[in-house]
Amino acid sequence: MARPDLNLLVTLDVLLEEGSVTRAGERLALSPSAMSRALARLRRATGDPLLVRAGRGLVPTPRALELRDRVRGLVQEAEEVLRPADQLDLATLERTFAFRGSDGFVERFGPELVARVGRAAPGVRLRFLQKTKKDVAPLREGMVDLETGVIEHALAPDVLSKPLFTDRFIGVVRSEHPLSTGKVTTARYASARHVHVSRRGLTEGLVDEALRPTGRHRDVVTVVDGFNAALALAKASDLVATVPDRHTVDLRQGMCFFELPFRAPEVTVSLLWHVRLDADPAHRWLRNCVLDVCRFDGQA
Repeated sequence: MARPDLNLLVTLDVLLEEGSVTRAGERLALSPSAMSRALARLRRATGDPLLVRAGRGLVPTPRALELRDRVRGLVQEAEEVLRPADQLDLATLERTFAFRGSDGFVERFGPELVARVGRAAPGVRLRFLQKTKKDVAPLREGMVDLETGVIEHALAPDVLSKPLFTDRFIGVVRSEHPLSTGKVTTARYASARHVHVSRRGLTEGLVDEALRPTGRHRDVVTVVDGFNAALALAKASDLVATVPDRHTVDLRQGMCFFELPFRAPEVTVSLLWHVRLDADPAHRWLRNCVLDVCRFDGQA
């Protein structure tokens, strides 16, 4: 069965409102002959004359009267669907966003983000999730609305991103550690015992690549899957944790940190989201909130 021409709904709506082929044609910018052909098509589609002559004018048939309100409603609903979304009203917005953050991001930026969102949109809730692995499936499946991470490879076309900030690595030790005093040289740094962070359980990473040109290597004695765990071990032992600076400001309270004695590796942390949410006004607003919070922090 052939699909009906839905454009005929608009034509029928105008015809039933005007009760005149001529006036309906003028509103739709159609010639009288084109309008007559459209009416003929409507009659065939509905199996009803719809408008019949009565004296010098036309009057609707019972079937036309039955359809009039339904057609008007369908046309109005279609117009709503095809109209741009109403302007975002943050004061009345009620929505929950799932935000998956890399290790340390929530501790560093979460309080200000929650406060900013709460001031502008008290009905919005943020649900923070720990990012345990690099996988865009939660974004695709709608389980996550936003996430942060370091982009190591080209993203799939359906995942969009924007840089948030660049972070550099520093060394962190407990206050009683030998490296907490004196100049930290490459030799002193390399000869210490280290805790390495790797979600995949690797014993080397960016820091080791940056250290390699000096001819030295770290003595990695343990591997953990997050910066929080690395700092906890360093705080309770003589291990050195080498972690991103801005991510770990709040995690390393009460500990000593130092600049690396070689060219410190840097990473760019980005905000990621799925393309289906790109034009959503509320999602765009939240993305801008995250960008502003990270930008303000960088200027402080």
